Amino acid sequence: MWEIVRAGGPLMWPIILCSITAAAIVLERSWTLQDRRVLPRELPQKVWQLIEANQVNDKVIAALEQNSPLGRLLAAGLANRHRPREILMERLEDTGRHVVYELERFLNTLGTIAGVCPLLGLLGTVTGIIRAFNAIQAGGMGDPRVLSGGIAEALIATAAGLCVAIPSLIAYRFLRGKVERIVMEMEKQAIRMADVVEAAGARAGRSAAA
Repeated sequence: MWEIVRAGGPLMWPIILCSITAAAIVLERSWTLQDRRVLPRELPQKVWQLIEANQVNDKVIAALEQNSPLGRLLAAGLANRHRPREILMERLEDTGRHVVYELERFLNTLGTIAGVCPLLGLLGTVTGIIRAFNAIQAGGMGDPRVLSGGIAEALIATAAGLCVAIPSLIAYRFLRGKVERIVMEMEKQAIRMADVVEAAGARAGRSAAA
């Protein structure tokens, strides 16, 4: 392995660094974006029950905010449950933007790695060809071993760049799609939150009038 890295030239080091960074991002995001950590299934129903039973308080809101990204969004809705629907939706949208930013953390870096690694491999190809031509100019045309170093550098750097870029691009697309699905589900829950709060307020108003 060490011989392959050496034969690939100096550009192998940034490619290796990119591969380590990409692997770390994929592992971290795969763990963080698990449905059970982001969108607990039972959480919305529990919140709707608390709203209908009028059992919402500051302690409940604080615990909900620490529960998950979805919990953070629902906590923002509960904190503004007595405000008009327009203001409630604005607060949910503001909180949603912050939550989405957290969900997308490091994904741009992963996408950048997927785009940069082929270019690093291409640059390694260019430097390897230049090295081969320098060997030819030095009188090595008749000895293939003199050219092998430059050719090996060109091929290995290109292959290494692609080997890092292809999985990184696949992981980036997958994780990006997962975030988009999570965002869609959160939007549905935010609208549901506004409907439940509005219905609970209407019932409270009728009870007070009676």
